[in-house]
Amino acid sequence: MSRHLVFGLCLVAPFTLAATDPAPANDHDLAYSLGASLGERLRQEMPGLQLDALVEGLRQSYQGQPLRLDKARMETILQQHEEQAKDTAQQDETARLQAVETRFLANERARAGVHELPEGVLYSELKGGDGAQPKAGGKVQVRYVGKLPDGSVFDQNQQPQWFSLDSVIEGWQVALPHMKAGSTWRLVIPSAQAYGAEGAGDLIAPYTPLVFEIELLAVGD
Repeated sequence: MSRHLVFGLCLVAPFTLAATDPAPANDHDLAYSLGASLGERLRQEMPGLQLDALVEGLRQSYQGQPLRLDKARMETILQQHEEQAKDTAQQDETARLQAVETRFLANERARAGVHELPEGVLYSELKGGDGAQPKAGGKVQVRYVGKLPDGSVFDQNQQPQWFSLDSVIEGWQVALPHMKAGSTWRLVIPSAQAYGAEGAGDLIAPYTPLVFEIELLAVGD
């Protein structure tokens, strides 16, 4: 190895160590770093904030000076802001969930063999039947599996069970009168005909369309 190259490496090494060993923080840099961190968060959460008023309030409060607004007024303002932020977040989440549902239903509607009933309920016939059709408010004996859009099962009953049509979700009330006993249908039910904007506890989120495979075994009065 060249003697000159070794000498050059010796010169570079101390500067490399110095670059990776940060200088101890001083009061100015600490305060600046805190301000920059706060500014970045506020820029993301509250764009358009009046910085002069922010700095004025920060300085007066930190230095124990009389504040330009009384405590009750500030609490009211902050509470109103928190409520507005919460409403905005809820509206954004609602729009996101509705967009997800719209895409899911569009994809389902485009599948081969899918037909649409009133209220946007989609069905495809997996097995035909030639028995009686349920009447509105009548009873049905069924086996079924209920799934979320991701395919996970949230409810099922493989033992024959009787239901009154006026006791089930609206999507079932729309679809089952079109079925014949002995048939099996796959239903895709929009959230508006299921559990809507409220959802069903932790099991079904708001604006969730549901997928059912229903075998209609018998029809009663």
